[in-house]
Order: sequence, then C-alpha cells, then structure tokens
Amino acid sequence: MPIIFKYLITAAVIVFISEIAKRSDKIGALIAALPMITVLAMTWMFFELKGEEQTEKIANHAWYTFWYVIPTMPMFLLMPWMLRRGIHYGWTLLAACVLTASCFVITAWVMKRFGVELM
Repeated sequence: MPIIFKYLITAAVIVFISEIAKRSDKIGALIAALPMITVLAMTWMFFELKGEEQTEKIANHAWYTFWYVIPTMPMFLLMPWMLRRGIHYGWTLLAACVLTASCFVITAWVMKRFGVELM
C-alpha cells in the first residue's frame, strides 16, 4: 500500500474530526474518542504484514494501546479545568503533557510489578 495513500486517509480523518468539532463539541469529542487512528494503524498492518507477524503485531498494538490510553485520561480533566480558569492554552497544554508523562511513568512502574512491560 503506497505510503502517500496512508498519509492522505489518516490526515483526512483528523481534518474531519476537527471540522465536526467546530460545529458540535459533543459530536466532535465523541468521534475523536473513537479509536479510529488505532484501527487505521492496525488495518495498515493487516494489509502490509503476513502470517504470524501480522497477528502478533496487531495483537501487541491493541494490547499496548490499551495500557497507553489509561495515563492520558487525567489530561482530559486537567485541560478544561485550567482553560476555564483563564489559563493560556500554551501553559495548559504544557501542564497536560507533564501530567500525561508523569502518569505514564507511574503506570509503567505499577504495571511492571504485575509483569506488564510498557517501557
């Protein structure tokens, strides 16, 4: 599958979500919350890989995506809280990134104790 085709479809999904979000906060958020990019990535792997490698790569991608989503959740609570208090978007985004990175390190540390290697 040509890489330009993958770029165009993936970019179109992101543009579509941002255009919908301009018109409806709720519908835009609902569409953005769907794992479309993950599903696209797994679909690209399905068509480009074969046999056991295909199965293993797609399974691993889904497994690790689950664990990587968890530490991003607090960001979606912090950002609206900061923005509604008049904090500039740049500072809000920086704080959200620091929080997410911190949550990721904590999640990786906790999960390592249960035998799940995230790093």
